[in-house]
Amino acid sequence: MTPDWYAWHDDYDRAGSSLARRLAEVQRHVRDALDRAPAGPLRAISLCAGQGRDLIPVLANHPRRDDVTARLVELDPRNAGIATAAARDAGLTGVHVVVGDAARTDTYADLAPADLVLVCGVFGNVSDADIHMTVRHCAALCATGGTVVWTRHRRAPDLVPTICRWFEEEGFTAVAVTAPADRVGVGVHRFLGPSRPLAAGVRMFEFVVPDGEDRARSRM
Repeated sequence: MTPDWYAWHDDYDRAGSSLARRLAEVQRHVRDALDRAPAGPLRAISLCAGQGRDLIPVLANHPRRDDVTARLVELDPRNAGIATAAARDAGLTGVHVVVGDAARTDTYADLAPADLVLVCGVFGNVSDADIHMTVRHCAALCATGGTVVWTRHRRAPDLVPTICRWFEEEGFTAVAVTAPADRVGVGVHRFLGPSRPLAAGVRMFEFVVPDGEDRARSRM
């Protein structure tokens, strides 16, 4: 049974939940990335953006808000509708929400490389091989000097150290990675390698349906 990704967002509003804590951590790092970004126009992309909570509330109150052109890609039209309304209500004319397949590289061809890439809620729902593939493509999605913010649960087996190694192999350096005791699994990597062309027509990942209790805790 495929999870209801619209209902999944309810935990964001439950104080103290893992998702609420993860959201606060992601937003903090998004704000930091915007703070250190160079002057001038900025590009941001968000894969599997859900209701846009990782980015839109931060941009709404950030001094760089009008510098940012952002594309949020979300397959569920209900979640995309909420994100669209949130961006509109915040007056973020540079934020565009696309209902579509976030796994396809072609979705980002005209906006990559971006200064900020959000891969939140992806790595907990795809195979290890697809995580590795997505990390490799992040080196083309992300501009030199840009930042990738990603998430992955820290339950056993904890893949976070391996994901960090994969990022480093692609020319990224770690900015911050939450400890296992934090249990929210947020990573931040900055790309220091040379720009790469984004491969056309590639599917970076495929969601897998979690079993049992993991279904309720997936997309971390």
